Amino acid sequence: MLVFSIKLILAGFIGDFLLQPSSWVEKKVEKKGKSLHLYLHIAIHALSRLVLLHFNMHFWLGISIILVSHFIIDLIKIHLTGRYNERLLFFSDQLLHLLVIGCVVNIYYPCFLNVAWLYSPTTLLTITTLLFVTVVSSVIMKKIILRWDLGSIKEPDSLENAGAFIGILERLFIFCFIILEYWEGIGFLLAAKSVFRFGDLSKAKDRKLTEYMLIGTFLSFGIAMASTLLYQYLIGFIKP
Repeated sequence: MLVFSIKLILAGFIGDFLLQPSSWVEKKVEKKGKSLHLYLHIAIHALSRLVLLHFNMHFWLGISIILVSHFIIDLIKIHLTGRYNERLLFFSDQLLHLLVIGCVVNIYYPCFLNVAWLYSPTTLLTITTLLFVTVVSSVIMKKIILRWDLGSIKEPDSLENAGAFIGILERLFIFCFIILEYWEGIGFLLAAKSVFRFGDLSKAKDRKLTEYMLIGTFLSFGIAMASTLLYQYLIGFIKP
């Protein structure tokens, strides 16, 4: 089952990323269903799957389902390009392809889509902790920092919402480091952030900005560490 799944996913990577030049994508968007490159793209997907599956016709139904669905999904995506956010279309497209692959694997290995594990205490606790460490903690930090007048702090120009994304990523890193018992990684992460922030603070020469960044950093690290340690403590009650 695992090898079969990997082969189907690998074929998708080959067809969508390795052997699909950007010029093909542009031609598909331009000519839509009349584009020859759309059919070449599907042909590459077909060939890659046949090669990886050693031309085993036992899987003809699964390959057919993947190819037909891939054509339909790509055609819909092409027609929606320009109307909706490009990132949304890209990730939706890839997610749908993965769902189809999952369904095909389930045809040949019926136990594959057993989702009972999603409702296990360990999985629910992990999902809850990850949501808290990423999304919920971001909101909590904003509420805490609201006590200071942010309007008086002139922070250097930066990408929109970059600070929030950096915070989410650093808390995820901390979660992984603690789970892996790699505490040194947290020190490296703090040092790296300090180095990059040092230039901004030096240019700004604003004590309020410095204090604001320090508060945000310590809050982010503290919440991530406390949440992960609590997660490990609770996991101990779940696992015998």
